[in-house]
Amino acid sequence: MAAHLCLAGKSIYTHASGRNRKVGHQNLTITAPGRLSRLNRQPLSAANLMKLNTHLILVSAQPIPSITPMLDDAVKPKKVVMLVSPDMQERARALENIFKPRGIGIESYAIADPWNAELISDKVLDILCHYPDGGIALNATGGTKLMSIAACEAFRSANAPIYYVHPRYDRLLWLSPKLPPHELADRLKLKDYLMAYGADLVDIPAGMQSVPPAIQELTGELLAGIDRYADELGTLNYLAYQSDNAQLSAKIGHSRQSRPVLWELLELFEAAGICCLEHRLIRFSDPQMRFIANGGWLEMHTYAACLQLKQKCGIQDVACNIVIQRHPAGKTAVKNEIDVGLIHANRLHLIECKTRHFEKDADMLYKLDSLRDLMGGLQGRTMLVSFNNLGKASRARARELNVSLCCKTELKHLQQHLTNWLTTRG
Repeated sequence: MAAHLCLAGKSIYTHASGRNRKVGHQNLTITAPGRLSRLNRQPLSAANLMKLNTHLILVSAQPIPSITPMLDDAVKPKKVVMLVSPDMQERARALENIFKPRGIGIESYAIADPWNAELISDKVLDILCHYPDGGIALNATGGTKLMSIAACEAFRSANAPIYYVHPRYDRLLWLSPKLPPHELADRLKLKDYLMAYGADLVDIPAGMQSVPPAIQELTGELLAGIDRYADELGTLNYLAYQSDNAQLSAKIGHSRQSRPVLWELLELFEAAGICCLEHRLIRFSDPQMRFIANGGWLEMHTYAACLQLKQKCGIQDVACNIVIQRHPAGKTAVKNEIDVGLIHANRLHLIECKTRHFEKDADMLYKLDSLRDLMGGLQGRTMLVSFNNLGKASRARARELNVSLCCKTELKHLQQHLTNWLTTRG
């Protein structure tokens, strides 16, 4: 198969014969089908490398290393060329929806077989034909290993620059030419991250930039008296559950004399504006207040702690009560909910908040593990924040699944747990 390469205005045809061919003043040796061992292209300076107008990316199931360089003003190109295999069409469309609103042009090339090195190499050389004077760099992070190797060899043969994005440390590493690494700017937001992993719809509630002081005061009191209120919080959860009706109300089946701690707890929620107590009736002003009483208070407390750490820990984006919708492989829509989600160091961190006892804690841990793989990729991280303790077996399972825990009395130090979680590489 012949590959066509344009060099400084001259057309050079290479063949799979392995012969030396002389075209004009260029002596070229073909070392493999469609690949040149030398091209007369001068290496770019470090300054010019950071301002290349076009990046070639290899679309893969792990899209974040393909996105982060495009959000960094120091290396952001004007155009992205995507090499797309048949199974990565949806990922490519998601990337396009992220790049285009940022003024980045898109050009796509289909790769029929991502395991055919000769086909990939020829396609990349065809792309390089359109850049005889340089101006294009390869992001070798994505694709299959074979795609990456074939693309790298084609770029090396053309003396064109190649870089790799370290997935864990969020660092751009220059493979060719050899230059110091570049620390990528932390610009990625929750919506872009989730869309890159296949979400069709990302619903992040507007107006939740802070947690009202009354709610923060309430959650502080609950955690300060966690041993005192632990049993009765289950009763409050049940009352809030029963209030899922037009009146948003439920009967309280216990007198003040028989359950004084329960009524003390209910009055704390009333003082915070969550509910209204009318004799032996509890009433909520709106569904959001009922949600807070039904365990949502722990989600609010966790969200408030994340907001307080935003500047200190360099959290790029944080939100609570996120709803995402996907259509996996053309099937019916699937919805997932995220209690608290945040982006730190361009990595997704998911937090699940639970106030109820579960018969099988392992099911909850497996759910978190699955959601991380689905929406966070290889570098996603998860934490379970629970009002109740987990047993020894469940804690062992959490370690096995790499799910961080903050349970019951540890909640008094939630902010410190979050700080350690965010700042420890894992």
